[in-house]
Amino acid sequence: MVRTLKGHERHGGHRAAEAGRASEAGPDEQVERRAPESPTDLPKRSWGAVLKGTLQEFKKDELTDRAAALTYYGILALFPALLALISLLGVIGESATQRVLDNIQKLAPGAARDGRSPVVWFPALPQRLAAARVELADFLRVSAGDLALVPNASAGASVVYAALTLRPGGEIVVTDHGYGAVTMGAERLARRWGGRVRTARVPLNADEDAAYDAVVAELGDATELVVVDQITSATARRLPVERIGAEARRRGIPVLVDGAHAPGLLDAPLADATYDVWTGNLHKWGCAPRGTAALVARGPLRERLHPLIDSWAAADPYPDRFDQQGTIDATSYLAAPTSLGFIERTWGWPAARRYMDDLADYGASVIGSTVSGLTGADSSVDVGMPVPGMRLVRLPDGLAADRIEADALRDRVALELGVEAAFTSFDGIGYMRLSAHVYNTAADYEYFAEECVPALGKWARGN
Repeated sequence: MVRTLKGHERHGGHRAAEAGRASEAGPDEQVERRAPESPTDLPKRSWGAVLKGTLQEFKKDELTDRAAALTYYGILALFPALLALISLLGVIGESATQRVLDNIQKLAPGAARDGRSPVVWFPALPQRLAAARVELADFLRVSAGDLALVPNASAGASVVYAALTLRPGGEIVVTDHGYGAVTMGAERLARRWGGRVRTARVPLNADEDAAYDAVVAELGDATELVVVDQITSATARRLPVERIGAEARRRGIPVLVDGAHAPGLLDAPLADATYDVWTGNLHKWGCAPRGTAALVARGPLRERLHPLIDSWAAADPYPDRFDQQGTIDATSYLAAPTSLGFIERTWGWPAARRYMDDLADYGASVIGSTVSGLTGADSSVDVGMPVPGMRLVRLPDGLAADRIEADALRDRVALELGVEAAFTSFDGIGYMRLSAHVYNTAADYEYFAEECVPALGKWARGN
């Protein structure tokens, strides 16, 4: 059917001529001669229109949706295609089948490529862990027969708590510098057998004698366990675990030393310590994968220590029974010797510790002076028994008055300022806990002083 265009009646001849020309498809010869033969022949002023038109056509044709649909259906079709291929392997002959299997095997992980499987790998895992323990024991300068592997220092403390048989009314002595999770575990244990936790109050600036006296003053006839930090997490200081352990041993009281921060930061942290059980993290200054810690036990308590997960090695002696714990991921344990060895080969641990300590001093100086200039108060902190690589800087009043506020400040600094930093609280005062490692530089602390301290000042004023 032919439809008449509106207005055609008044301009019949003219419209007919136009219609005749329109019936000839394509441009005329003159236009074709002027047309560019390649994109490079286009004048510069035409490129804007070309790009605009391309984008419009891209949207009009819904190419993003078509690409997504193609990808979606392509992935869905992949697995049926593989099933069909596998079904055909038995039909096309053994030579072709073997060639395909050989190619697949080249892409397989080591265990599968060598003809091994998880059924072969996991029964041999205890032997691999035992070998790793030998290397880690050498790093800590202890006997491999005294060392077991646990996920973290808190887990090590839980192993000790589970091993104790305590009388009703017994007491556990901790300090007010203790790590929160370890102290909470002691409190739970005390509640379970009708005992109590006694907290030794150690002033932040206490020297060795004052710290020793404060802890020993809490020991008594009812004391069943002493839990003391070698390096405190919240306050970045040492406690005299050597003297405290010796006195507790003289009284027949077991001692648990929480050395979470000691491996790598202290040279031979167990050399002079008197303890029944020591536990320390290898994933802090040791740079092992997260979830790697050592549990070192001596004396009668060691044979009562069992892993938190009972498995088929439960009847084995300590520490062998810790090497087999069902489906626990032992990757971090196996990798720990490599992490420690990397630092030794690259820098050497003595040089690394010197660098960390010097850098922590510089960081505390540059950040502390900036905070002092902001508040008009001295922000330096005397911790009595300092440790290498860690320092405290007092925060402006109004920040991090307790642990909850300190954690909230850490999160806010990370989210709003883009900086990972540690904030702690002790006796109602907030502190920034500085740490240094070989991957840190002076610029890290200079940046915090210049960019972040002013923000802390505003937040302290409620802005």
